[in-house]
Amino acid sequence: MLENFKNFLQTNTDITDVQFEQIGMGLKCEKVEKGKLLLKENQVCTHSFFVETGLLRAYTLDENGKEHIIQFAPEKWIISDRSSAYFDAPSQLYIDVIEDAEIIYLEKDFVSKISEISPSFRMENERLLHNHIRHLQTRINLLISASAEKRYMHFIELYPDLLLRVPLWMIASYLGITPESLSRVRKELARRNFKPNSK
Repeated sequence: MLENFKNFLQTNTDITDVQFEQIGMGLKCEKVEKGKLLLKENQVCTHSFFVETGLLRAYTLDENGKEHIIQFAPEKWIISDRSSAYFDAPSQLYIDVIEDAEIIYLEKDFVSKISEISPSFRMENERLLHNHIRHLQTRINLLISASAEKRYMHFIELYPDLLLRVPLWMIASYLGITPESLSRVRKELARRNFKPNSK
């Protein structure tokens, strides 16, 4: 069950198979069914979730009950409410399962523990955090200044295998546009013979 997680750790660190066995013994792994809610608003988030298989998402609900998707998390992604998990604050997010999944629960002190085993992991984690911030900055800029088409093209670049895995209304929610606007964008791209590289 830990194959993707092992690959994730060993790709950019010097963690050995023996060290990984040591790490894996302390992890909580769980198979979760589509529809399960892992975190809801006002709960304190106590874990980050590594997606071994399947698909998760994080979203908020506005005062009218409308969903606004913040992030998708397919295989080999980590998803969490960092402000809640690291500052013990009530979460502003919901995190749920949109495909049957296998997830690994990572506790707040996971980075410290694994860095004791492999010091190189701390540097890799710092790189991942900066990369996450870079993506958030790009996403904010796209939401406030980019056209619907440019947002959609960036979505395809970031999540190349999700077009056939999630309904279009979820993609529209992530992009901050209506499903009708997304449909028009897709029709215009099709008219121009654009074919996204989806698996």
